[in-house]
Amino acid sequence: MASPEAQETGAAPAEGSQVDTGAEKTGAPASPHQQSWLVRHFSLLLRRDRQAQKAGQLFSGLLALNVVFLGGAFICSMIFNNVAITLGDVWILLAALKALSLLWLLYFAARTTRHPCAVLYHDPHAGPIWVRGSLVLFGSCSICLNIFRVGYDVSHIHCKSQLELIFPVIEMIFIGVQTWVLWKHCKDCVQVQTNFTRCGLMLTLATDLLLWVLAVTNDSMHREIEAELNALMENFFGNDTSTCLCLNATVCEVFQKGYLMLYPFSTEYCLICCAVLFVMWKNVGRRLAPHTGAHPGTPPFRLRGAIFGPLLGLLALVAGVCVFVLFQIEASGPAIARQYFTLYYAFYIAVLPAMSLACLAGTAIHGLEERELDTLKNPTRSLDVVLLMGAALGQMGIAYFSIVAIVATRPHELLNRLILAYSLLLILQHIAQNLFIIEGLHRRPLWETASEDPAGKREAEPPRRGSLLELGQDLRRASLAYIHSYSHLNWKRRALKEISLFLILCNITLWMMPAFGIHPEFENGLEQEFYGYRTWFTIVNFGLPLGVFYRMHSVGGLVEVYLEA
Repeated sequence: MASPEAQETGAAPAEGSQVDTGAEKTGAPASPHQQSWLVRHFSLLLRRDRQAQKAGQLFSGLLALNVVFLGGAFICSMIFNNVAITLGDVWILLAALKALSLLWLLYFAARTTRHPCAVLYHDPHAGPIWVRGSLVLFGSCSICLNIFRVGYDVSHIHCKSQLELIFPVIEMIFIGVQTWVLWKHCKDCVQVQTNFTRCGLMLTLATDLLLWVLAVTNDSMHREIEAELNALMENFFGNDTSTCLCLNATVCEVFQKGYLMLYPFSTEYCLICCAVLFVMWKNVGRRLAPHTGAHPGTPPFRLRGAIFGPLLGLLALVAGVCVFVLFQIEASGPAIARQYFTLYYAFYIAVLPAMSLACLAGTAIHGLEERELDTLKNPTRSLDVVLLMGAALGQMGIAYFSIVAIVATRPHELLNRLILAYSLLLILQHIAQNLFIIEGLHRRPLWETASEDPAGKREAEPPRRGSLLELGQDLRRASLAYIHSYSHLNWKRRALKEISLFLILCNITLWMMPAFGIHPEFENGLEQEFYGYRTWFTIVNFGLPLGVFYRMHSVGGLVEVYLEA
């Protein structure tokens, strides 16, 4: 038998290893003499890898910042000094950026992602199906927009430069390749050529951001179409003009209508690409735990247990479609009667308070729930929250500008009162809906908490065999325990499902109306007269695409809230 001193000596290494293991598990700092050489070397490598990753993110972010500042300087110079810097100069700069981004996208798809160790992990939260579907939809509309632009330029080729046809063709190729790459690789966590990949992603993101800024501020095509319409009226009355006119008026009208209708989709596409590229940039070099790669218990989207929410939502959808059709028919004429503006704003005044009350009720139910908050780090969810709050600024900004214009001019007219009430209700609805969605996204899904406890109990119990009778009794006890544990959440779950479905259909309605060409903010003439054409054009083109993106992003967030209920 060994002496007590020998036993203590033999137990000392084991005790030291237990201290090391416990310190590693709990994250508590251990003293240097308790850490082995391998642990110190491994922690040093991890620290260097983290520093290299931060340095790569900083360098690529600075690259994107400089590209955006350079392009922004060109665009601002074009706006304020059109003689020195013309629109053609801006197009040349953007064509060079699109060519560089296009070369990187092709290299990324052909070489980087085909490396054996390039993509070892996939982010399950990145690139949901509604984001990729919107990417394809708006990308297709942007390509059709450029086709209409090429057709319009070809019909005016006798008084335009042929070089103007090159820029839409380059943009169509860029949009097609970018949409394909983002659809295929939006979930990838790239582990090779990380610095080059980060720089390429940031360059492409800066290019999309500059395309969005140009689309927001450039009204040259709209002014050209308006000037051509005025010239046609002058020629009709016998006055000659020097404006470049189309050779075939019918074909040109088709190109004009198509361009004006699809113009907001181009800005939407740029915003979605920026969001997807930013998530891919954050995921470069990211390593995920093995259990985060899939959702084994995620329930499918079903309408079971919800009645009133879908019915009220469908009622709002049908009413919105009717208002949309009537307004579009009236907008096709020379002028829009005031009663159609009244009908449009009255519809919003009826829908927005109902949506606000539903959001407040859903937020109160979230406060009564016993589900825990999900405090795990999730870059995709953090980006969802930032995009939700940022996109809400678009419509809220337009609403505040409208409030100032109405109060400062004619607040006592009926239409102006409706616009004032619409603007105030729109601001309140955005705030209430953001609270409801963000609160729901930070709650742990009910299917996750329900499947966690039984699984843990099954792992703790040793496997044993029994008869079919014992197995049936165990299943009955488990079912009764589950019903007893979660029956008090039934009414809360049902209310959240009703509210989520109602808000989903209402947001689809409010997304459809501005997305497909109904823009009374620009057509009622009140704010345009107060701020001027150029200023109000920039405000509306900045706010409306963000508003459309907000409604679409809200639908995705509300679907997640519905599934997690």
